[in-house]
Amino acid sequence: MSLIPIRPEGSSGPPSERSDAARNRERLLQAARELVAERGVDAVTMDMLACRAEVGKGTVFRRFGNRAGLMMTLLSDAEAEFQQRFIFGPPPLGPGAPPVERLMAFGEARIRYIDKYGELARAAEHSPHNRHAAPPALLWHRHLEMLLREAGVDDPWLMASFLLSTLDPERVLYALRSQGVEAARIEAGWREFAGRLLGCPPGAK
Repeated sequence: MSLIPIRPEGSSGPPSERSDAARNRERLLQAARELVAERGVDAVTMDMLACRAEVGKGTVFRRFGNRAGLMMTLLSDAEAEFQQRFIFGPPPLGPGAPPVERLMAFGEARIRYIDKYGELARAAEHSPHNRHAAPPALLWHRHLEMLLREAGVDDPWLMASFLLSTLDPERVLYALRSQGVEAARIEAGWREFAGRLLGCPPGAK
Protein backbone atom coordinates (compact mmCIF):
# COMPACT_ATOMS: atom_id res chain seq x y z
CA MET A 1 0.00 0.00 0.00
CA SER A 2 1.41 3.39 -0.94
CA LEU A 3 0.51 7.02 -0.49
CA ILE A 4 -2.05 8.38 -2.94
CA PRO A 5 -1.66 12.05 -3.84
CA ILE A 6 -4.77 14.15 -4.17
CA ARG A 7 -5.27 15.53 -7.68
CA PRO A 8 -8.30 17.76 -8.22
CA GLU A 9 -10.79 16.85 -10.94
CA GLY A 10 -9.85 18.52 -14.20
CA SER A 11 -6.20 18.85 -13.20
CA SER A 12 -3.98 17.80 -16.08
CA GLY A 13 -0.72 19.58 -15.36
CA PRO A 14 2.60 17.74 -15.04
CA PRO A 15 3.77 16.59 -11.60
CA SER A 16 6.64 19.11 -11.62
CA GLU A 17 5.87 22.79 -12.00
CA ARG A 18 7.93 25.67 -13.28
CA SER A 19 8.97 28.04 -10.51
CA ASP A 20 6.57 30.76 -11.68
CA ALA A 21 3.67 28.30 -11.86
CA ALA A 22 4.52 27.04 -8.38
CA ARG A 23 4.55 30.59 -7.05
CA ASN A 24 1.18 31.31 -8.64
CA ARG A 25 -0.24 28.11 -7.16
CA GLU A 26 0.96 29.04 -3.68
CA ARG A 27 -0.42 32.54 -4.12
CA LEU A 28 -3.83 31.11 -4.95
CA LEU A 29 -3.71 28.64 -2.05
CA GLN A 30 -2.68 31.35 0.40
CA ALA A 31 -5.57 33.51 -0.78
CA ALA A 32 -7.92 30.54 -0.41
CA ARG A 33 -6.69 29.82 3.12
CA GLU A 34 -7.26 33.45 4.09
CA LEU A 35 -10.78 33.42 2.69
CA VAL A 36 -11.65 30.17 4.48
CA ALA A 37 -10.32 31.61 7.76
CA GLU A 38 -12.23 34.87 7.30
CA ARG A 39 -15.55 33.70 5.87
CA GLY A 40 -15.82 29.95 6.42
CA VAL A 41 -15.63 27.16 3.88
CA ASP A 42 -19.19 27.40 2.59
CA ALA A 43 -18.90 31.10 1.71
CA VAL A 44 -15.81 30.79 -0.48
CA THR A 45 -16.41 30.88 -4.24
CA MET A 46 -14.11 30.67 -7.23
CA ASP A 47 -15.00 34.27 -8.15
CA MET A 48 -14.06 35.39 -4.65
CA LEU A 49 -10.72 33.58 -4.88
CA ALA A 50 -9.92 35.10 -8.27
CA CYS A 51 -10.63 38.56 -6.88
CA ARG A 52 -8.54 38.04 -3.75
CA ALA A 53 -5.59 36.61 -5.69
CA GLU A 54 -5.97 39.24 -8.45
CA VAL A 55 -6.07 36.69 -11.25
CA GLY A 56 -8.63 35.82 -13.90
CA LYS A 57 -11.42 33.42 -13.04
CA GLY A 58 -10.24 31.14 -15.85
CA THR A 59 -6.86 30.81 -14.12
CA VAL A 60 -8.55 29.56 -10.97
CA PHE A 61 -10.60 26.98 -12.86
CA ARG A 62 -7.61 25.81 -14.88
CA ARG A 63 -5.64 25.32 -11.69
CA PHE A 64 -8.26 23.54 -9.56
CA GLY A 65 -10.92 22.31 -12.00
CA ASN A 66 -13.85 23.27 -9.77
CA ARG A 67 -14.64 24.31 -6.22
CA ALA A 68 -14.38 20.76 -4.90
CA GLY A 69 -10.94 20.51 -6.51
CA LEU A 70 -9.88 23.64 -4.66
CA MET A 71 -11.01 22.18 -1.35
CA MET A 72 -9.24 18.89 -2.10
CA THR A 73 -6.03 20.80 -2.79
CA LEU A 74 -6.34 22.69 0.50
CA LEU A 75 -6.68 19.29 2.21
CA SER A 76 -3.75 17.66 0.42
CA ASP A 77 -1.08 18.21 3.08
CA ALA A 78 -3.34 17.06 5.91
CA GLU A 79 -4.46 14.00 3.94
CA ALA A 80 -0.88 13.08 3.03
CA GLU A 81 0.09 13.29 6.71
CA PHE A 82 -2.87 11.09 7.68
CA GLN A 83 -1.96 8.51 5.05
CA GLN A 84 1.65 8.53 6.23
CA ARG A 85 0.54 7.77 9.77
CA PHE A 86 -1.72 4.79 9.05
CA ILE A 87 0.53 3.25 6.39
CA PHE A 88 4.00 3.82 7.82
CA GLY A 89 3.57 5.35 11.28
CA PRO A 90 3.91 3.77 14.71
CA PRO A 91 1.29 1.38 16.10
CA PRO A 92 -1.50 1.09 16.88
CA LEU A 93 -2.49 3.27 13.90
CA GLY A 94 0.48 2.11 11.85
CA PRO A 95 1.91 -1.37 11.28
CA GLY A 96 2.88 -3.57 14.20
CA ALA A 97 -0.37 -3.79 16.15
CA PRO A 98 -3.09 -6.47 15.83
CA PRO A 99 -5.70 -5.65 13.14
CA VAL A 100 -8.42 -4.97 15.71
CA GLU A 101 -6.29 -2.34 17.45
CA ARG A 102 -5.32 -0.75 14.13
CA LEU A 103 -8.94 -0.62 13.02
CA MET A 104 -10.04 1.13 16.20
CA ALA A 105 -7.09 3.53 16.01
CA PHE A 106 -7.97 4.37 12.40
CA GLY A 107 -11.50 5.36 13.33
CA GLU A 108 -10.35 7.46 16.28
CA ALA A 109 -7.76 9.25 14.13
CA ARG A 110 -10.29 9.86 11.38
CA ILE A 111 -12.79 11.36 13.80
CA ARG A 112 -10.11 13.75 15.07
CA TYR A 113 -9.23 14.59 11.47
CA ILE A 114 -12.86 15.42 10.72
CA ASP A 115 -13.10 17.52 13.87
CA LYS A 116 -10.19 19.60 12.57
CA TYR A 117 -10.61 19.51 8.78
CA GLY A 118 -14.17 18.30 8.32
CA GLU A 119 -15.60 21.46 6.78
CA LEU A 120 -13.03 21.27 3.99
CA ALA A 121 -13.57 17.52 3.62
CA ARG A 122 -17.32 17.99 3.33
CA ALA A 123 -16.89 20.73 0.72
CA ALA A 124 -14.54 18.50 -1.29
CA GLU A 125 -17.15 15.73 -1.46
CA HIS A 126 -19.39 17.49 -3.96
CA SER A 127 -20.96 14.36 -5.43
CA PRO A 128 -21.59 10.73 -4.42
CA HIS A 129 -19.13 9.62 -7.12
CA ASN A 130 -16.37 11.87 -5.88
CA ARG A 131 -17.05 10.88 -2.28
CA HIS A 132 -16.53 7.17 -2.86
CA ALA A 133 -14.26 7.04 -5.92
CA ALA A 134 -11.68 9.70 -5.02
CA PRO A 135 -8.22 8.13 -4.59
CA PRO A 136 -7.96 8.85 -0.82
CA ALA A 137 -11.39 7.29 -0.18
CA LEU A 138 -10.37 4.19 -2.14
CA LEU A 139 -7.19 3.97 -0.08
CA TRP A 140 -9.10 4.18 3.24
CA HIS A 141 -11.41 1.42 2.01
CA ARG A 142 -8.54 -0.84 0.97
CA HIS A 143 -6.84 -0.27 4.30
CA LEU A 144 -9.92 -1.21 6.34
CA GLU A 145 -10.61 -4.14 4.03
CA MET A 146 -7.08 -5.42 4.65
CA LEU A 147 -7.45 -5.12 8.43
CA LEU A 148 -10.84 -6.83 8.39
CA ARG A 149 -9.50 -9.65 6.26
CA GLU A 150 -6.61 -10.13 8.68
CA ALA A 151 -9.14 -10.18 11.54
CA GLY A 152 -11.06 -13.01 9.85
CA VAL A 153 -14.20 -11.11 8.78
CA ASP A 154 -16.20 -13.05 6.16
CA ASP A 155 -16.96 -10.15 3.78
CA PRO A 156 -14.24 -7.56 4.40
CA TRP A 157 -15.13 -5.40 1.38
CA LEU A 158 -18.74 -4.92 2.47
CA MET A 159 -17.90 -4.49 6.13
CA ALA A 160 -15.29 -1.85 5.23
CA SER A 161 -18.01 0.03 3.34
CA PHE A 162 -20.33 -0.12 6.35
CA LEU A 163 -17.61 1.08 8.72
CA LEU A 164 -16.56 3.97 6.48
CA SER A 165 -20.15 5.15 6.22
CA THR A 166 -20.05 5.90 9.96
CA LEU A 167 -17.02 8.15 9.36
CA ASP A 168 -18.77 10.30 6.75
CA PRO A 169 -17.63 13.91 7.37
CA GLU A 170 -21.11 15.37 7.04
CA ARG A 171 -22.56 12.91 9.56
CA VAL A 172 -19.73 13.33 12.06
CA LEU A 173 -19.79 17.13 11.71
CA TYR A 174 -23.53 17.17 12.34
CA ALA A 175 -23.00 15.32 15.61
CA LEU A 176 -20.08 17.55 16.61
CA ARG A 177 -21.37 20.95 15.53
CA SER A 178 -25.17 20.72 15.54
CA GLN A 179 -25.78 18.19 18.31
CA GLY A 180 -22.90 19.17 20.55
CA VAL A 181 -21.58 15.61 20.84
CA GLU A 182 -18.00 15.54 22.09
CA ALA A 183 -15.39 13.91 19.87
CA ALA A 184 -14.44 11.53 22.70
CA ARG A 185 -17.99 10.19 22.79
CA ILE A 186 -17.97 9.56 19.04
CA GLU A 187 -14.62 7.80 19.34
CA ALA A 188 -16.02 5.59 22.09
CA GLY A 189 -19.00 4.79 19.88
CA TRP A 190 -16.64 3.85 17.05
CA ARG A 191 -14.71 1.51 19.33
CA GLU A 192 -17.88 -0.19 20.50
CA PHE A 193 -19.34 -0.50 16.98
CA ALA A 194 -16.12 -1.79 15.43
CA GLY A 195 -15.47 -4.03 18.43
CA ARG A 196 -18.88 -5.67 18.22
CA LEU A 197 -18.35 -6.28 14.51
CA LEU A 198 -15.10 -8.09 15.29
CA GLY A 199 -16.49 -9.96 18.30
CA CYS A 200 -14.64 -7.92 20.92
CA PRO A 201 -16.28 -7.26 24.29
CA PRO A 202 -17.59 -3.72 24.89
CA GLY A 203 -14.86 -1.40 26.11
CA ALA A 204 -12.10 -3.36 24.40
CA LYS A 205 -9.51 -1.41 22.48
